[in-house]
Amino acid sequence: MRAAGSGPTLVIVFVLGVFFATGVSLLLERSLTRILLGVILIGNGANLLILLGGRSGGAPIVGTGPVGEMSDPLPQAMVLTAIVITFGLTAFLLTVAYRSWSLTGNDEVQDDLEDRQILERAERNEVAAADVGGDDHADDPEQVNPAPALRRLRRKGGG
Repeated sequence: MRAAGSGPTLVIVFVLGVFFATGVSLLLERSLTRILLGVILIGNGANLLILLGGRSGGAPIVGTGPVGEMSDPLPQAMVLTAIVITFGLTAFLLTVAYRSWSLTGNDEVQDDLEDRQILERAERNEVAAADVGGDDHADDPEQVNPAPALRRLRRKGGG
């Protein structure tokens, strides 16, 4: 598909763009199966991107040809490592999706109950400060801006 010594063709760059765009859009879904497919697409896109940076040439074995005409073995080693990492992450996400399916009957990621409670408390604090006008609580920064209190609640593990 690629001639020796030429740069990346427009087709390969377009395929890379499709891989990354589709992978990111799938990662933003709530289904673990779609998240898994997004991780696989982004992993394959990253592998193609790494290989585009490599130099084509002869086998990188000393003594088989001139050193200047050998291909760079580093991108190939990096892609091999990336394939192993993507495979491990895929196996982990498959396990999580299967476990979610066996426990709940679906693979949808649900909202965390504690996060929802913290959000509701933050909204009540903002509404209370807005109802009073905000001026009565100017000396108490947590009433005007509940973010520091929310961070402390998260560190303590709930609310």
